[in-house]
Amino acid sequence: MRLEGWHLIIIIVLALVLFAAPKLPGMARSLGQSMRIFKSEVREMKKDDTADAKDGSGPVEGKVVNHPRSASTDNNPADGHDAQPPNRA
Repeated sequence: MRLEGWHLIIIIVLALVLFAAPKLPGMARSLGQSMRIFKSEVREMKKDDTADAKDGSGPVEGKVVNHPRSASTDNNPADGHDAQPPNRA
């Protein structure tokens, strides 16, 4: 007789019921609490996204800051673009 997939599932379920029966309520409670926390976090993230969209703030633009070591070299552009680091010997 060959064991198929559903045979293995039945054996695993029976083993869980027989050997892990005392721990099943605690595991189910922990799983339920984790799902509740996950759903509330997803809901809060969606709420934050809609609040940000209503703000109209849009994307934030930043300023490029040159590396401090390249500030002392002569090839440092003053317009805020990145400069190549000096070659090390």
